[in-house]
Amino acid sequence: MNSSRPIAKHALAAEIEEHLLNTVGVASDDATRTDLMLAVAQVARQQLSQRWVATQALERAEKARRVVYLSMEFLMGRTLSNALAALDLTAGTRQGLIQHAQSLEDIADREPDAALGNGGLGRLAACFLDSMATIGLPSFGYGIRYEYGMFAQAIVKGAQVEYPDPWLQDGTPWEFPRADISYPVRFGGWVEHIDGKPVWRHAGEVAAKAYDMVVPGHGTDHVSTLRLWKAVAPAHFDLSAFNTGDYARAASTKNEFENISWVLYPNDSTPAGRELRLKQEYFFVAASVQDLIKRHLLENPSLANLADKVAIHLNDTHPAIAVAELMRLLCDEYQMDWDDAWELCGKTFSYTNHTLMPEALETWPVSLIAYVLPRHLEIIFRINKEFLEIAANYRPGDNGFLERLSLIDEHGERRVRMAHLSVVGSHKINGVSALHSNLLVMTIFADFADLWPERFTNMTNGVTPRRWLAQANPGLSSLLDETLGSRWRLDLDLLKGLNNYRTDAAFQAKFMAVKRANKLRLANYMERTTGIRVSPDSLFDVQVKRIHEYKRQLLNVLHVVTRYQAILSNPGADWVPRVVIFSGKAASSYYAAKSIIRLIHDVGQIVNNDPRVGDKLKVVFIPNYGVSVAEVIMPGADLSEQISTAGTEASGTGNMKLALNGALTIGTDDGANIEIRQNVGDENIFIFGLKTPEVRALRQSGYQPMRHYESLPALKAVLNAISAGEFSPDEPGRYRSLMESLPWGGDHYLLLADYESYVATQNEVDAVYRQPGKWCERAIANVAGMGVFSSDRTIREYASQIWNISPPRF
Repeated sequence: MNSSRPIAKHALAAEIEEHLLNTVGVASDDATRTDLMLAVAQVARQQLSQRWVATQALERAEKARRVVYLSMEFLMGRTLSNALAALDLTAGTRQGLIQHAQSLEDIADREPDAALGNGGLGRLAACFLDSMATIGLPSFGYGIRYEYGMFAQAIVKGAQVEYPDPWLQDGTPWEFPRADISYPVRFGGWVEHIDGKPVWRHAGEVAAKAYDMVVPGHGTDHVSTLRLWKAVAPAHFDLSAFNTGDYARAASTKNEFENISWVLYPNDSTPAGRELRLKQEYFFVAASVQDLIKRHLLENPSLANLADKVAIHLNDTHPAIAVAELMRLLCDEYQMDWDDAWELCGKTFSYTNHTLMPEALETWPVSLIAYVLPRHLEIIFRINKEFLEIAANYRPGDNGFLERLSLIDEHGERRVRMAHLSVVGSHKINGVSALHSNLLVMTIFADFADLWPERFTNMTNGVTPRRWLAQANPGLSSLLDETLGSRWRLDLDLLKGLNNYRTDAAFQAKFMAVKRANKLRLANYMERTTGIRVSPDSLFDVQVKRIHEYKRQLLNVLHVVTRYQAILSNPGADWVPRVVIFSGKAASSYYAAKSIIRLIHDVGQIVNNDPRVGDKLKVVFIPNYGVSVAEVIMPGADLSEQISTAGTEASGTGNMKLALNGALTIGTDDGANIEIRQNVGDENIFIFGLKTPEVRALRQSGYQPMRHYESLPALKAVLNAISAGEFSPDEPGRYRSLMESLPWGGDHYLLLADYESYVATQNEVDAVYRQPGKWCERAIANVAGMGVFSSDRTIREYASQIWNISPPRF
């Protein structure tokens, strides 16, 4: 497919000037960097529009089988640089900006990140759309057009403070409003049964309006579509109240509905917050399922072959209500027989699980679903009744088996188990790393796997090399092009060719020169954003991810304090200078995680300002972590911290991005760390701590963290120092409860059990870093081993093994 006309480099400058005048509305000489960014974006937008129209026409003509990817998050980052690369416009744009004395990097920096996600779940979805487009899969991603994202993070006096992230306040050139695509989404009310047919008498209705973002493929004209839904209140509002001056009442109805698409993951610690979360999930699912059905009926005479033409994928449990919604539409709106509809539903849905922790599996009170979605609750009850009849025939008389499988948790407040609904409604369920998928069928889904072993499989995560190497690390990309050619962008397995250069002195020199330039860029960024000056000659030790107790940023802090105390005890020793870099957001209601952020800051305040330490140790927390921040951090990292308690991290993708950029991993044998170790070699990764079976055995035998506290003097000194307020002299008791939760509170994530091994392994890191040649060889081995972690490989496996679509070949 070749639809969009290429733009010659000399013509691109003229198109930029034309858009400055006619679209942005500014004279060329008066154009600011933001004006230039918008003008360049319009040039790319035209090309994207042409490719989107051509892709849709081709797929309609072929009546293509499509993937529909439902996700609460799509952490897209900035679009400009990726779009220019996909459209082969990067060089021409650079030339077109010469007359304005501006660099493309400075122009691209004016674009805000699209605030459509938060963590690995959303970034994975974004990588997947990139790969679907690149390998030519007909695909739609569906989500919510959040106006304010999750939140913008600031650090004020060491504490996280949340602000709205108004990324859309000046509009965005990348979305295409679809004025004629709008669907009603209804809530509340009750259900009547008239002549045996259910009628949902809803109490409220909101319109879901569509906005498209085009995700371009690389090396192809094919594109994917990200369709986002905005909640819009009914057209009328209380004009009489407005005219009498009661503006708040006049606007209340409008706000009540439209706040559905304001914020990602609103605080659910209140009843109102939980209701809003449930409404959000149903809102985007209902609009998306209506949309895919409408598209299907435009191309097919009936819904009987829906499962042959559409593969609906649930990215975690947030969209699980789609199972009940599709059943509602098929049975209530299209009068399909229940059994036929259920068979169709099971063939259409598949589900990715992203967590092993039972407490993280989403459940909703039956009472809340009855209030918000009464018809769906009836459908869930019927699905559950018929499912449990099947399970009872499989294990007659085993009531415990039925209780564990039931979609309804009857213990305490009755709750609907959304993960169970996803499993029962899907023909395939996958984990996201080999370990995770194995543990799924051994733990949280063991009974389902006993009943339906054929439904469970593994799809190890991947990342797109276009974003996380070609765009984020142009220096290394140029070196790879010079050494291997440019095809690695589309076939990451070609990185294996670097194994021929691991000990090549000339290549090592170039590789380390690129790394140092990236570290200098990161050092400058840290000084601009935090005021902390660091030396790029230090080892850059990086832990960047969502702040959560199981990810064990606190264990990292314990090592920092251990190192600090050791430096004070022996300042003349040959210390490897180290900068420990943290970044990530804590959920607004997650007190422990926010306390860890503040502890990182407080430890940094003491360490960074201690003249006895100097450049031997620095601690930096970079605020407002997101895709664009990660694109600066990842290429500059020397060491990648992947230190979750074994058996808790489903996969991780930050570990892949960092290794792809030449960082060595220090981590537990958890998630995808295991597969990284297998691909880069045991000698090129630093593995420490308990393995998953040892974690299980320790907990079963009765873990006693106090033993570690009493037997390890260095650990005891660290915990006592933090607890006594040595790092919070203005409030000595600030971290007492946090520290006491370790030796006295059970240490749920086994920090103390892994502490000794972690510190010893950090000493091994120092020993290797003192040998630049050996470190460089191992860093090159990490890049060389990353081919299998391309999201292109992941999507091809999804397509062939789960979605039953034959992806085009190169």
